[in-house]
Amino acid sequence: MTAAAFIVPDLSVAQRRSVLGRTNPLVKLGISLAWLIGLGLTIDVRPPLILVVVAIVAGLQLGEIPPAMIARRLGPLLLAAMTVALTNLLFSTHNADPAAQEVMRLGPLRITDEALVAAAGLAARVAAIVSVGAVFVLTTDPTRLMDALVQQARVSPRFAYGLLAAYQAVPRLGSDLTSLRDARRLRGLRQLDPSLLVGLLVRAIRHADQLSIAMDARGFGPGPRTAYRPIGWIGLDLAVGASALAILVAALVSSR
Repeated sequence: MTAAAFIVPDLSVAQRRSVLGRTNPLVKLGISLAWLIGLGLTIDVRPPLILVVVAIVAGLQLGEIPPAMIARRLGPLLLAAMTVALTNLLFSTHNADPAAQEVMRLGPLRITDEALVAAAGLAARVAAIVSVGAVFVLTTDPTRLMDALVQQARVSPRFAYGLLAAYQAVPRLGSDLTSLRDARRLRGLRQLDPSLLVGLLVRAIRHADQLSIAMDARGFGPGPRTAYRPIGWIGLDLAVGASALAILVAALVSSR
């Protein structure tokens, strides 16, 4: 898999035509933000685990995301979440509290029930965040998202499409780094050197200059613009949004 494919996913036809693919990007963005805010309202482990399961199942069934693709996206992130949780479990301040209930000992380390509950809750919340984020990215076309932000959220076209162009230009840094390393190898120099950062900075400035000229030539200014891809609200957006909010409320109620 190339760097471009990892950072800027190329949605398949099935993903674009799926239920989540046809849902308005602003609705999915609002759902993601609402779920993240809801996760901050509880420390119980059950609501985030419910949202993890719902997000993955929705991505597979409603988003037509291939299981292998979602596994590649979530695997490293979930491993990082477990690492964070393990670190907080081992070095939690609850372990030093004599009044806390001890669960086990790992050599000199004392593991308490309070630390275990806190670490499990943290791991579940991080897993929910990465799951929701991965499903959002793998079912949302970046260009359609920016079109929705410009047409419906009234975001400045210069800012929105400039952000999109910069987002899509990130993979170019990988190819630039490869070119610089190959050039150093042909000259008999070390391929990894701090001076590579200077070369990457110069290339990034050149790309940004070319991008700004291209955007000005295409009229990305403060004046009114017509829409090549009009985006409107449909009944599917209301159904998906209402279902997502109902799932969030049910997950939060389960912690009681």
